[in-house]
Amino acid sequence: MKKFSLLLLSAIIGSVVTLGGFLLLVEQDKSIQIEHITKTPVHGTSYSVTKNGETTPLQFTDVSKKVMDAVVHIKSTQVRRSQKFEQTPSPFRDFFQDDFLREFFGPHSRIQPQNPKKRGPQARIGTGSGVIINPDGYIVTNNHVIDGADDVEISLHDNRIYKAKVVGTDPTTDLALLQIKEKNLTYIPFVDSDKIEVGEWVLAVGNPFNLNSTVTAGIVSAKSRNINILQNRSAIESFIQTDAAINPGNSGGALVDLKGGLVGINTAIASPTGAYSGYGFAVPSNIVNKVIADLMEFGFVQRGYLGILIRNIDGNFAKEKELKVTEGVYIDSLPQNSAAADVGIKEGDVIIKVNDIRTKSTAELMELVARHRPGDKMNLEIDRFGKSKNFTITLRNEKGKTSLNKQGKNQILSRLGLELEQLDNKELDKLNITTGIRVSQIHSGIIKRQTNMKEGFIITRVDNKKVGGIEDFKKYINQKEDGIMLSGIYENYPGNYYYAFGLD
Repeated sequence: MKKFSLLLLSAIIGSVVTLGGFLLLVEQDKSIQIEHITKTPVHGTSYSVTKNGETTPLQFTDVSKKVMDAVVHIKSTQVRRSQKFEQTPSPFRDFFQDDFLREFFGPHSRIQPQNPKKRGPQARIGTGSGVIINPDGYIVTNNHVIDGADDVEISLHDNRIYKAKVVGTDPTTDLALLQIKEKNLTYIPFVDSDKIEVGEWVLAVGNPFNLNSTVTAGIVSAKSRNINILQNRSAIESFIQTDAAINPGNSGGALVDLKGGLVGINTAIASPTGAYSGYGFAVPSNIVNKVIADLMEFGFVQRGYLGILIRNIDGNFAKEKELKVTEGVYIDSLPQNSAAADVGIKEGDVIIKVNDIRTKSTAELMELVARHRPGDKMNLEIDRFGKSKNFTITLRNEKGKTSLNKQGKNQILSRLGLELEQLDNKELDKLNITTGIRVSQIHSGIIKRQTNMKEGFIITRVDNKKVGGIEDFKKYINQKEDGIMLSGIYENYPGNYYYAFGLD
């Protein structure tokens, strides 16, 4: 009996050591006290010194508490409206096989489905993160988190739930601006991402794998990374790279410094498995700030262009072109109506500085330009075969003009997300219609968010009025402030189709 008690006591003690705590054990008339230390003898002795000489405690609890209330969970729902039919199994399927039918009735004979049933709408749900950027309910996230969504739902850190309105999107930077109907929200202020240096501590805050309010720590591993992940011809990629753990669901979440300032918006990971493998990427806060300002003011992004085609430089390329520098941005060519060509910049020049900021790669140059609007001036320092030259360039818009794109007639198609083609008389006769304009492409915008319109749709009427040309269509839409109904046809499908949407 004594032996059994000792063995039991040993097992109990092992459990106590594993779980921790304080426990008084009794064996017969003897008591054994096991005590664990609950407070560390030293607290807050690790510090980080900023480049300004400021001493910051290297502990993450305070900043985590500060920013978690400002990071939200996003659920986006996309309803796929299928027109396909389900087949009711035929009672003859097992007997009349396809080979049998082909032998007796020809090579194209098949059992036809009985009582076809139309499939109902199917919901596709995605999740991600977002960052509250002001107390009035504005939230920034990634475009890919909400792209094509019919419904966007926001969950705050305290579990309050709201429906969100999409204010605007920018696929070229993979950013989107949302708004919920609430005031006095906790938000995260922006910091200057140019001043963040490689090696600085940062925290990634988001909702990976639907695990709400997750905080991970790491350092800035690199800056101005281009990983060719954005599938857009005007894409701007100049990511901040970090080794703070970022996983699926972190998209749109916050990358913050130790003072709780927004350094960037977590966007992507580099991984062979689809999960964290040591590399995460965030859109710098300086780009986010400019994009969000444009979306708030105009509803779309005002993009400035230098009018050059560029490439990176390495040692081999510099040797091949007999360049005097091995870092910078090489001007490969200048298209027509180029702002750079008009001030004297030539093919073969190398951009080494922009506004006195050293520019070593195309990603750095694209980031600096992306922060400006048409009409802004930029100072470029050029190396031309060993000689330094300076030029001042006025940025232009995509049409080669220095003026801002105004919200109105010229931009309504951008808000809708449509590219249109005017049908000629031959095409109208072929389709047996008198007027019509074709939707050639659909981008992120009102139409994609609110309808299931497909490319190729031919608009014949707007609010039951015959549509004239593209300019008449834009003029009519600009006069509307509420709901609109488009009706029309598809070239290769029977019947008429109707799409309703709101402009708010």
